[in-house]
Amino acid sequence: MRILLVEDDSMIGKAVQQGLKAAGFTVDWTRSGQTVLASLAETSYNLVLLDLGLPAVNGLDLLKNLRASGNHIPVMIVTARDAVPDRIAGLDAGADDYVLKPFDLDELIARIRSLLRRHAGSGAPILECGALTLDPAGHIVKLRGEPVDLSAREFMILEALMRKPGAVLSRMDLEAAVYSGATKIESNVIEVHLHNLRRKIGADLVRNIRGVGYRIAEG
Repeated sequence: MRILLVEDDSMIGKAVQQGLKAAGFTVDWTRSGQTVLASLAETSYNLVLLDLGLPAVNGLDLLKNLRASGNHIPVMIVTARDAVPDRIAGLDAGADDYVLKPFDLDELIARIRSLLRRHAGSGAPILECGALTLDPAGHIVKLRGEPVDLSAREFMILEALMRKPGAVLSRMDLEAAVYSGATKIESNVIEVHLHNLRRKIGADLVRNIRGVGYRIAEG
């Protein structure tokens, strides 16, 4: 799950980005509202966390423009504006949720997951590959109907593979899916996660195409 965080406060932005990454999300962080529409046009996101007090661009106007363009991506406003008229204006402009600062990070993560589940609806796009299923919104993996306990990074690797069944993803592809925005990644970290993932679900399901990368296979 990829989230676009729009927050100009460096301390809050860094804390939220780190917390969401630890919870298994891929997070792209921008401090400027001027880049949001371009980012959404270039990259597929599952949710936007939007501060209202942005420099140069008003967050509320940005949200209105987003909805006017026909984009219905889930948007959660995260702001210090706690007056009732502000909350009403945010929700009327098209926000799916409204969270006040300061907030508890665990509650924010829970509300993000709840919003993603609501947005997916009863027809949630469960990814399937043979006996293996992955629920992106619920963060659940099952093999032959039995839950599989994966780490956040293992889950993200598996989701990237299952979203492109039959395609071979290189180590760099998987690094981009799991560590978006990271400035330095240990050379073997993806291989370590893949080793643990294959041990848990079976090496026959995540196949190593020597010298090229990895692909998901039907089990």
